[in-house]
Amino acid sequence: MPTKIRLLLITLAAATFVSCKATTELVYINVWKPAPVTIPAHVKSAGVVNRTTITAQNKAIDVVDKILSLEGAQLDKEGAQSSVSGLADELRKNNRFSEVKALGELDLTTNAPGLFSAPLSWETVDKICREYQVDALFSLELFDTDSKISYAAIPVSLKTPLGNVPGIEHRASMLTSVKTGWRIYDPAGRNIVDEFPLNRDLTFSGRGINPVAAAAALINRKEAVKAVGLQAGQYYATRLIPYRTRVTRDYYVKGTDNFRTARRKAQTGNWDGAAVLWKKETANPNRTVAGRACYNMAIICEINGELDLAIEWVQKAYEEYNNRLALKYIRLLKNRQAGNEVLKQQEVE
Repeated sequence: MPTKIRLLLITLAAATFVSCKATTELVYINVWKPAPVTIPAHVKSAGVVNRTTITAQNKAIDVVDKILSLEGAQLDKEGAQSSVSGLADELRKNNRFSEVKALGELDLTTNAPGLFSAPLSWETVDKICREYQVDALFSLELFDTDSKISYAAIPVSLKTPLGNVPGIEHRASMLTSVKTGWRIYDPAGRNIVDEFPLNRDLTFSGRGINPVAAAAALINRKEAVKAVGLQAGQYYATRLIPYRTRVTRDYYVKGTDNFRTARRKAQTGNWDGAAVLWKKETANPNRTVAGRACYNMAIICEINGELDLAIEWVQKAYEEYNNRLALKYIRLLKNRQAGNEVLKQQEVE
């Protein structure tokens, strides 16, 4: 039979669904997850630099690459500038930093067009951070566009004063791949906090009476590449921001009349009322029922944000009653507990 799903709101923006399992249902709970990147506590100010200028000995290679990939002379440069601006603006919105400085290029170069260069020397990082009085350096180390164009000649009917006549319309399409890459340098800890590449594809099309006219319709892609660069910088900033996500938990709905009544209370959002009934069943002489009740008490404790107490209840469910769901739940709760410690380091309120 198809699974019957019932959606109901609870006090913590959770929703309860009927599970395929006969004895359990699912609850969705919104929880905080730590940001992928944790900035050390001593970092209060940040500088953002652009290290995508090609070194002189590699410019010949880069020029050839631009010709072959149909890149404009300023495309990478302006896109990189937009990316640096996007990151700096987003970091300024983050209360994590007291000050964010967009430092520009600073004569920093890369010797690997289209790839991550070797990291900056710590002497260079130290010098920049001292000169501009920042604690960490966010460096755009890669910004490269690569374009491939294709043509097609399509038979069409052309309107003329003498009527419709057969003709050929030329269509051009271009796929532009935009590659960006960031590093975060912590000079005090001599540590590269993060290294992160990001790719984005853009598709452009044009048409005209000949291949030249069709290709000419693609010239507006610079603004699109700059927009993608800006978005790439903004997106990278989100790696420093904790986020909310929904997780699922099973809870027991069968075993005694109290479980069935508690289920109805949970479905109406009265989780505290359900917990009163589950608490009574933790003393049930039937070991299976008591184990389920202890497990459910862990669920309500997690919903209420009491992770330590939730772990105590679920450990009891597993250790004393060998509840089949409890061992997996212990691991999930301990992972959340560890995540909360990281959240404290990230100064989440």
